[in-house]
Amino acid sequence: MDLSLGPQYEAFRLEVREFIQAHRHLAPAAGGPRDETARSWQRILIEHGYTARTIPQEFGGAGKPADLLESRIIAEEFAAARVSPGLGGQGISMLVPTLLELGTDEQKRQFIAPTLRGEMVWCQGYSEPGAGSDLASLRTSGVLDGDHWVINGQKIWTSTAQLADWIFCLVRTEPDAPKHQGISFLLFRMDTPGIEVRPLVDMTMKANFNEVFFTDVRVPAHQIVGKRGDGWRVANVILGNERDSLADPNISQARLNGLIELMKAETVDGRRLIDEPQYLDRLMRIQARVMAMKYNELRVLSSRLNAGQDASLARMIVKLQGTELRHELEGLAIDVMGERGLAFGSHPELQDGGAWQIHYMYYLGLIIGGGTNQIQKNIISERGLGMPREPRSGGA
Repeated sequence: MDLSLGPQYEAFRLEVREFIQAHRHLAPAAGGPRDETARSWQRILIEHGYTARTIPQEFGGAGKPADLLESRIIAEEFAAARVSPGLGGQGISMLVPTLLELGTDEQKRQFIAPTLRGEMVWCQGYSEPGAGSDLASLRTSGVLDGDHWVINGQKIWTSTAQLADWIFCLVRTEPDAPKHQGISFLLFRMDTPGIEVRPLVDMTMKANFNEVFFTDVRVPAHQIVGKRGDGWRVANVILGNERDSLADPNISQARLNGLIELMKAETVDGRRLIDEPQYLDRLMRIQARVMAMKYNELRVLSSRLNAGQDASLARMIVKLQGTELRHELEGLAIDVMGERGLAFGSHPELQDGGAWQIHYMYYLGLIIGGGTNQIQKNIISERGLGMPREPRSGGA
């Protein structure tokens, strides 16, 4: 049985490998800042069609036809070479596909191209102190005053708010409507008067999250995606894209490749840890799960190209499985390093800049963030598997 992809795709794979070999010296370091090196690399990738591949050229993308296997080959080769596949983040991974689906032509022209190029950084104004898992209970208000919305309230767990140029934000504009129907989806600049950002230090000992306070923030009325009061529909499109982006199997593959190299280098009594059965067994289990996530992604991607193919359950499991997988993968690397795996901060024995330890703690947080995995299990059981709904208080 011939399982090769055929000469067309093998030629494309060679093309991708040759590009990486010729240009990898221009790529930024993994996990590096969003500086001019990263933005320049992003422009090169878009020009050659290796990121923003199917986004129309008029909106700053490469404008290539959708091809599932070509996308898979690109992901595999960049992961194998451990070369940056380009910029991500909330703007590129979450807002851009949402604007392509629901935005006006003017919004697409204004926001998509600079976001793709890394020139416009976004944060997400969703969770509030009293509205986390029950997001529709949010209370941040938007009152129309002439040709501006006036925003008052608070958001929390706002990633990259301290760096963002713009925010996409859910606000309650119809206070008398049922809670899922009274929300609007607004876009506005983070340097608008009345916005205050306060950092929150997480388990990585860095301020990856923030509190954001709005006091009489004036937002032009036209900076709304969808109709007034229709923000919950927009929010659910964003949430679907967020859950996909929080557990990218291609990044997991790159981390797995790094873990394998680490296990080949680490030894105990002269024996490589990758040859020790107890460590090899754990590695193979993780490797199988990475492979399963990659094929699940193919199912999700193929559903976008084939009308009528239902991949809703496949999408539901991405965040749940992916975040737990990454936490376990990073944890194995820490165990492999032995006592050096406990090093943190500026410890002289710290390896790889502490990336394994940081990601281990970060993904423990993401098991909660972006919709807790406990809530996600309920969503999978009720909406994906058709099981009876959890009893509601008061018999509702």
